[in-house]
Amino acid sequence: MITVLMLLILKSGIIGGVQHNCSLAIHDVQENDAGYYYFRFDTYTVGWRSKTSVYLSVKELSARVYPDTVRAGDTVTLECTSCQLPSVWFKDGRRVAKTEFQAQVEDAGNYACAVEGQESALSDPVALDVQYPPLSVSAEVSYSGKANSSVNLTCSSTANPPSNYTWYKRTDSLSFTVQVGSGQVLSIPSVEQSHTGLYFCQARNQLGENNSTELLTVDVTDKTVNHFILLVGIGVKVVIIIMLTLVIIIWAWWRCSSAVDKEENHNDYENIPTAHTDRHLAQV
Repeated sequence: MITVLMLLILKSGIIGGVQHNCSLAIHDVQENDAGYYYFRFDTYTVGWRSKTSVYLSVKELSARVYPDTVRAGDTVTLECTSCQLPSVWFKDGRRVAKTEFQAQVEDAGNYACAVEGQESALSDPVALDVQYPPLSVSAEVSYSGKANSSVNLTCSSTANPPSNYTWYKRTDSLSFTVQVGSGQVLSIPSVEQSHTGLYFCQARNQLGENNSTELLTVDVTDKTVNHFILLVGIGVKVVIIIMLTLVIIIWAWWRCSSAVDKEENHNDYENIPTAHTDRHLAQV
């Protein structure tokens, strides 16, 4: 009895003026403070006790979010139970004004309530889970650009519940798609010419699905074909150069031959009159 009385004295105080007012205040009320309270005072000779008593009912402050799992756009109601006093609400430590609202993605979190004016005494937090279909679906490619190297395609999204991923590739006609894999990452260990094309991923959960934009992930040119084309190109250039060189040589040789023939013909023509004149003079 003495221990209980001392604890009550330590955590309470008489806020009246003792004379005609002996009001009692109990600080940091706990559940074990519940019970009947009565007033008694003693003098040196006699003591008095009040004929009536009051019962203090202490219940734990409880926060309730209804429903606690919703789809984006559904209505949510916040209730602070076990208390008839005005209450205030907090989400992740920040005060919120509305106790009924249309849930959005950003409303997900932990909620707690407190009696107004006693904000330091918060209830235990309760979680609000806001579910929504995949949003912001995007695909990225990691590729060196070299044939026979590996390529990784990664799909990402924001969704609740988490997304499942499927990969698709456009056919050559671009009018049909074929499934080429599943999972968040699509890996191609050794890139070949047949892997060239447009790829996209699809994110799906119980609430819906969404696609990423298409991306050209692989653009491989066959090295053998390239090498062959390169060799053919070099060979053609060499042949052309050789032919041009031969043409120039033949043309130069023909020019030189023509010049020599003309010179010889001119010399023969000039000598004929001289010989004829000599014979004529000899006959005279």
